[in-house]
Amino acid sequence: MLILKSPREIELMRVADIHTAEILQILREAVKPGVSTKDLDLIAEKEIKKRGVKSAFLGYNGFKGNICASINEEVVHGIPSPKRILKEGDIISIDFGVVYKGYVGDSAITVPCGKVSEVATHLMAATKESLKRAIACCTPDNYLSDIGITIQDYVEAEGFSSVRDYVGHGIGTSMHEDPQVPHYYTGHRGIHLREGLVIAVEPMVNEGTWKVKSLSDGWTVVTKDGKLSAHFEHSIAITKDGPYVLSLLPGMEL
Repeated sequence: MLILKSPREIELMRVADIHTAEILQILREAVKPGVSTKDLDLIAEKEIKKRGVKSAFLGYNGFKGNICASINEEVVHGIPSPKRILKEGDIISIDFGVVYKGYVGDSAITVPCGKVSEVATHLMAATKESLKRAIACCTPDNYLSDIGITIQDYVEAEGFSSVRDYVGHGIGTSMHEDPQVPHYYTGHRGIHLREGLVIAVEPMVNEGTWKVKSLSDGWTVVTKDGKLSAHFEHSIAITKDGPYVLSLLPGMEL
């Protein structure tokens, strides 16, 4: 069932997403060789407490972290650990969210650790650009499938692949609401996008095959061929005036 949001609800989500985006920028600046994913999680925890918001991830279905921290071939849901230490040339995807007055903010970025390979740079740029192009589709004139088609067509033209096992989602007072938002073409047109709908679009793009597998920890998802993966996400409200990117900080470009 689709849960459409009122203008007031959308503005509450905007506040949640501003906190999310600001904390992600702090985490971006903290990424450097020698830092562990647990160090990053503790930074997020400190910011959450300082701002008086709640973690959207900690405890979610038993998840043991404030952030998902996924390095290199890890696609998504990496558990923060003091043993996972960043080194020069790594890329790390950080997925993060907070709850403000009952409404969830959710966003993700992929960050280079020092100087990274040309392939890694290209992969991150292509993933970010695919999200930008998908956001342009988030209008009442379009269908859900337009998002997936746009992402898949772009990343495949760049020589990469779009993950199919994990998708974006509606978002509101719950982290995951209807509809699911595939980042590839399913063969179905999907729903007509409607004013008041808020969705999280989060392409996960792989250097090689789109196929993935889960590790024994029950959370971490990795590329099946061991090649790199990147992940970017924004929360977007569908409005009559076009997409309202709730997790985009003022003055920043998509």
